[in-house]
Amino acid sequence: MLKRFLEYYKPHKRIFILDMLASLTVSLIGVFYPVVTRTMIGEFTSGARNFRLIALLGAALLLLYAVRMLLDYFIQYQGHMMGVKMQAQMRSDMFDRLQSLPYSFFDNHETGKIMSRMTNDLFNISELAHHGPENLIISTISVIVAFVYLATVEWRLTLIIFACVPVLFLISLALRTKMRNAFRRSREATAVINASLESSISGIRVTKAFTNDETERRKFEEGNGEFVEARRDAYDSMGKFHSSTSFVTNVFNVVVLIAGGFFLYAGKINVADYSAFIVSVNMFLTPITTLIGFMEQYQDGVTGFQRFLEVMDAEPEHDAEGAQEMGKARGHIEFRGVSCDYDGSRDILHSVDLDIPEGKTFALVGASGGGKTTICHLIPHFYEPNAGQILIDGIDINSITRRSLRKNIGIVQQDVYLFNASVRDNILYGRPDAAEEEVMEAAKRANIHDYIMSLDKGYDTVIGERGVRLSGGQKQRLSIARVFLKNPSILILDEATSALDNATEILIQSALDELCRGRTTVVVAHRLSTIKNADEIAVIDDGRVAELGTHAQLMEKGGIYANLYSQQFRLD
Repeated sequence: MLKRFLEYYKPHKRIFILDMLASLTVSLIGVFYPVVTRTMIGEFTSGARNFRLIALLGAALLLLYAVRMLLDYFIQYQGHMMGVKMQAQMRSDMFDRLQSLPYSFFDNHETGKIMSRMTNDLFNISELAHHGPENLIISTISVIVAFVYLATVEWRLTLIIFACVPVLFLISLALRTKMRNAFRRSREATAVINASLESSISGIRVTKAFTNDETERRKFEEGNGEFVEARRDAYDSMGKFHSSTSFVTNVFNVVVLIAGGFFLYAGKINVADYSAFIVSVNMFLTPITTLIGFMEQYQDGVTGFQRFLEVMDAEPEHDAEGAQEMGKARGHIEFRGVSCDYDGSRDILHSVDLDIPEGKTFALVGASGGGKTTICHLIPHFYEPNAGQILIDGIDINSITRRSLRKNIGIVQQDVYLFNASVRDNILYGRPDAAEEEVMEAAKRANIHDYIMSLDKGYDTVIGERGVRLSGGQKQRLSIARVFLKNPSILILDEATSALDNATEILIQSALDELCRGRTTVVVAHRLSTIKNADEIAVIDDGRVAELGTHAQLMEKGGIYANLYSQQFRLD
């Protein structure tokens, strides 16, 4: 883990070295003050009273403090910027990894929790990246320099003080594990709150429609309560840690005061050295307490980096060795004995065999949860089947790169996702390099161009988060325009019109009919009247192909399909 963390320093090697040198210089300047104090008191108590020397030492001290001010600015600005740039690189790496992860990862991880790792956790990592080496390396050097200096003043008194240091570290080590665990729980609780908040805000319109604000508040407060308890444990650990270490450092001062007094009384040390010792002991204690504090920061940062690595180490989608690019597909789809499950606990599909000729419309019907959408997700290789083969134009999709395969597939779903961007940008998602004329032509073919032109800013109109400013039909037509622009060989319509009213469905259906022309089309539909004219219909029941044939053949058979159709006809 340490090696992977250090990799992020490589692009910032120069700034890192300068930051360390600046921090070291600041520490060494700190040594100058007790040296001057000792000299000045020595001058006064000896009776020499060399005022010129005192003035020169004072001026030198002011100059050094001016230099220290500039170095402090460099450390605070450039050092933090180094941490921020490392944080940005980690965020970019995490985003790239998220883009490469399979559907199954997002099935099991809430959006808010992922966002928490990308924001809160990475912030703490960047703080460790900046302050960690500075605190560890510079404080260690400062302790050594202070020890050597104090030893030159009075080595026996220095050893007495140094004997207290192991006590400080033993207390810190004893409390470290508890503090680390507490901070990890705190991170997890923060992620729970973020996930709850993201879900509640995204669903605020549903909440208002069902007047369930109390339900959402209760769910949020549950997470909020978990956060309070997790932070209580974290701060309890912190409180014990800081109070214990503070007590020991206060004991240092008492030891210096008493032991130094005895040394002064016994004539082993003069007033100047005793005064310098009292002043200098803080120069010795400050880096030690910084090192102790570093342990807290280290636990915080390491916990965040571990959570970062959990995402980075998640198994990404990867093409099989030797996978080939697919050109323009013809669209012949075959399923040969395909079985699939999502979580390893139960099969969703059981030995499914399907043959969908190119250019034909193939419909999937059946009860919810039967496996229809799973079939649709397997065609673009969103999931891996447990057994069997899926072929496009006679080629196993495992031997085709996912990117080139998905370029040949267009998907229109019931739940349309639109980005908080302009109408143009949302259509361009189908093919980002398309010309303006092609965008407008796609919109016309989707029967949405006239509506777009009626908007104040036309194609530049921003449609809001998830297209909130559009009606369901308008959102669906925008998604159809997006697929028109992509111009795929294979089209998947996953209940594309099931959420629309009859009038809107008729309008959308005409756009879909235009979209399906000349493409292999797989349609999932609950409203059976929309797929009567499909070239072939498969009834999927409990993950199996229960019936297969045209509408007329299935009606004549009098099985599951005929029963479903009759029920819908009576309801209509």
